[in-house]
Amino acid sequence: MEPGLEPSDERLVLFAKDGNLDAFNSLVDRYQAAVYNLCARLLGNREAAEDAAQEAFLSAYHALSRFEGGSFRSWLLRIAANESKDELRRRKRKDAVSSLEEIFDRSESPVEVPDHREGADILFERKEFREMLESAVQQLPFEQRQAVLLVDLYEFQYEEVAQMTGASLGTIKSRIHRGRERLRKVLLARPELLAGWRRLEE
Repeated sequence: MEPGLEPSDERLVLFAKDGNLDAFNSLVDRYQAAVYNLCARLLGNREAAEDAAQEAFLSAYHALSRFEGGSFRSWLLRIAANESKDELRRRKRKDAVSSLEEIFDRSESPVEVPDHREGADILFERKEFREMLESAVQQLPFEQRQAVLLVDLYEFQYEEVAQMTGASLGTIKSRIHRGRERLRKVLLARPELLAGWRRLEE
């Protein structure tokens, strides 16, 4: 490996399989934000997301010997998605929704747009739209929320999401279609906010 270059996922996985804990910790450092963000958006609760993310890395460590190659990130996020579902089931709370403002202000946010213009009206419109969209996403059934986020936010292909979740391709397409339709109806119900959001993008 050339000095100054970070090792690839493949190399770190090989070292980790040989018992190198530092190599696995490097993978944790590399993907902890992505794993937490996925868990947070699926669960809508910071504490639950932290627990699910921790369990995801523990599960990944114990299952590392069974990782047969391909995208480590996809494999890890699949585990995180499953752990999120398990965490939701463990908590048995349908209303486990806290304020997502802090969560969605993190990296990989689907609704955060850099704003270089000052003005209380613009800031208010952006905040109100974000809160509306966050609420709409959290109201989706878990399976729809999971499919929509993995495709529209994390940019996985339908086939990848089907493999990650263990659902059929047709089921994934149906979940995404229904989820997007529900979000679209929420946006159309508040045309004034949608118009404001479009102005922010101009």
